[in-house]
Amino acid sequence: MSDYSKALEFYEKSHKILEKALPPNHPNLASSYNNIGLVHKNMGDYSKALEFYEKSHKIYEKALPPNHPDLATSYNNIGLVHKNMGDYSKALEFYEKSLRIDEKALPPNHPNLASSYSNIGLVHKNMGDYSKALEFFEKALKIDEKALPPNHPDLATSYNNIGRVYDNMGDYSKALEFYEKSLQIDENTLPSNQPHLAISYGNIGQVYNNMSDYSKALEFYEKSHKIFEKALPPNHPDLATSYNNIGLVHKNMGDYSKALEFYEKSLQIREKALPSNHPSLASSCNNIGLVHKNMGDYSKALEFYEKSLQIREKALPPNHPDLATSYSNIGLVYKNMGDYSKALEFYEESLQIREKVLPSNHPSLASSCNNIGGVYNNMGDYLKALEFYEKDLEITKKALPPNHPDLATSYICIGLVYKNMGDYSKALEFYEKSHKIYEKALPSNHPHLAASYNNIEFNNIIIIVNNIIIIINNNPGIRQQDFYDQYSSSYNDSHYRHGNNSNSYDFYGLTPVEIPQFQYPSHTLLQQNGFT
Repeated sequence: MSDYSKALEFYEKSHKILEKALPPNHPNLASSYNNIGLVHKNMGDYSKALEFYEKSHKIYEKALPPNHPDLATSYNNIGLVHKNMGDYSKALEFYEKSLRIDEKALPPNHPNLASSYSNIGLVHKNMGDYSKALEFFEKALKIDEKALPPNHPDLATSYNNIGRVYDNMGDYSKALEFYEKSLQIDENTLPSNQPHLAISYGNIGQVYNNMSDYSKALEFYEKSHKIFEKALPPNHPDLATSYNNIGLVHKNMGDYSKALEFYEKSLQIREKALPSNHPSLASSCNNIGLVHKNMGDYSKALEFYEKSLQIREKALPPNHPDLATSYSNIGLVYKNMGDYSKALEFYEESLQIREKVLPSNHPSLASSCNNIGGVYNNMGDYLKALEFYEKDLEITKKALPPNHPDLATSYICIGLVYKNMGDYSKALEFYEKSHKIYEKALPSNHPHLAASYNNIEFNNIIIIVNNIIIIINNNPGIRQQDFYDQYSSSYNDSHYRHGNNSNSYDFYGLTPVEIPQFQYPSHTLLQQNGFT
């Protein structure tokens, strides 16, 4: 925080001198406004940043010809603030104005043109339009490959951007391919303690984390962290991000005390380095809330989620996607506490924001529908649950590639509703669709695969038991005990062979109380039909 304050102090002193020395529409005055806007942007004060960027822009419009590169830069800066504020349509509007100037003013392979394409690609990525994002990132890459030497840092950035899209699409092998190309350039051109190298290691760590290869993720995140520790001052925001990443892996590994330790280190740095309403502070509070939720400490989780929400309400416009995330997280805590009406209230607020600001096929919209479906499922309103889960599935099919793990989750949720409705063959149909995706998308030892095997096994057993009941009821001469003994033996053998896998149930939103009745529904079914 002190560095930004110092920067503002000197920029404002400089600006006062320029105001006295120069005419009101001098380009140097515009540059001065731009510099002040940049500091406010870095401090997370986007409305203030916009104010100064627009002052700068007004001067440029009067002082410069309409296709001047500085005017393109000005449009670009305003677009960046709108992107950070979550106003993606406005961001696109300004980025495209910048691009039009660059296309007229610059040769077709100029690096600034590549930057314009990258910025537009980034907005499409944030909007969840990954095919459009790839289109613009690949345009940028083609220019960079022609215009720049093979080890230029901007080429590494292009590879990095494409890798991030593939990561979001769940195509992790492709993401690794591009992230490793980016890393190779960084390793060849940068000193061993350069922060850009740390970012490259962090990106690869992120892919391994998404693939649930947590030891590999930690390896790369720790490489990244060592560089940041050497290269940056102890309260630098990037060091906070690094602690945050390591905390995330420990959270995913279920080591919540270790996760809290790293998340709290991240928060401590951000509290010192950033203004009190900076969005990154909200992210830190959110992460700590998530760990407390996973530990079952719902009051503590609510405390941190509400802190996060308060910061976002002050720092961001009312329809920012991060606000929707906050509402969603609070809704999840209320759902876990069994307060379904309160959960619905927050989930619906989240959905309303996402419907206003995101395209109709954005994955976050699917997530909102899934959350609401989960509440209705817990309330026993299975038709309403199906309605929302099917909306989730419809969006997910359009938004993501056919083997994305989120699509498997959508199938599981629908299968779970059919199971709860007693339609076990229909449940099995959706569980098997989910399982096929998991087999293609996940490593063989992933816990979601274990849960998937359980779902299929239990539904098969229930269907078999139903058939036994029908046979026995239609053939009264058959000894019921023979069928039951044979069933019990095969069930118990199968159950212990595959293991309990109770840790995997949390993924489907089941509480420990619900697990036993999910594991033994076939016993209940037999007892209900007179088999003891």
